[in-house]
Amino acid sequence: MLLSVLAIGPSAAAHDAVGLGTARSFAVLAGSTVTNTGPTVVTGDLGVSPGTAITGFPPGLVIGTQHAADAVAAQAQSDLTVAYNDAAGRPCDSNRSGQDLGGRTFTDGTYCYDSSAQLTGTVTLNGQGDPDAVFIFQIGSTLTTASASTVDLINGAKACNVFWQVGSSATLGTNSTFVGNILALESITVTTGATIDGRALARNGAVTLDDNVITRAVCAVPAPTPTPTPPPSDSPSPSPSATPTPSVTVPAVPAIIAPVVAAPTDTTPTVNGPRIVIDSPTPEITLPPTDTEPLRGGNGSSSNLGGVLVFLGGMLVLAAAVIVRSQPARR
Repeated sequence: MLLSVLAIGPSAAAHDAVGLGTARSFAVLAGSTVTNTGPTVVTGDLGVSPGTAITGFPPGLVIGTQHAADAVAAQAQSDLTVAYNDAAGRPCDSNRSGQDLGGRTFTDGTYCYDSSAQLTGTVTLNGQGDPDAVFIFQIGSTLTTASASTVDLINGAKACNVFWQVGSSATLGTNSTFVGNILALESITVTTGATIDGRALARNGAVTLDDNVITRAVCAVPAPTPTPTPPPSDSPSPSPSATPTPSVTVPAVPAIIAPVVAAPTDTTPTVNGPRIVIDSPTPEITLPPTDTEPLRGGNGSSSNLGGVLVFLGGMLVLAAAVIVRSQPARR
């Protein structure tokens, strides 16, 4: 039971796809000529190089660009040669020479046929769940498909990863459904009603079409995986803590009290006559002690009249000195 599960489970592709370079943009590319009959529809570029002839468009329709012997077609042919040699040089995983492709199932790998290969009925290519599975068929001479034959893709196999390297020419039968990129050394003939999900690329010979539908197979580039965005949280976001502002201590400046300086006064009194300068402060007048005995009138011997007169005289001198100091200086 376990072995059965492992056999059918997805497996990583063991082979790299064949790089087509600039030939990747072409659905049809020939070396000598491209010839069409009927309302063929080609989705992708159509070109020829080194030949120059493209005929049958219209009535055929090209949903792309036609390149007849221009620089684009020449470069595509150069890249086709590289791709052809790459496919032909891959190590063979299984030699199926002499076996009909029809009725068989192939997984990722390289399969070789020493001479010709024939498809009758349906061949199945199983990707085994791997979208990068690669299928390479190395055919020594010709590839021929019978009428109404089919190439079927299952389990993630892609047409863009199927390569048919043909050593001479390929011929697809009427109303056959073909899948993959044909890389032929010589020519490719697509008969009436046949369809190709892939490419018809001939290095040296012609590509001949007849009422066909050919669609260039493209492997989509995987979109980048988006980075999941976490849902918003219901809890409030923490507020950032405020950074404390450093306090600056200003040293106390001692108060300076300016002394009140009195305006200088001129101690020189202005009087009529010579200038008198009093250099010394007003003298302190000391009064003589007085007798507490009451004054007596008349000629009494105990009279202190003289002391009174001395006191009054001192007061007058003091008053005069005060008046002189309070007068503004006269210049």
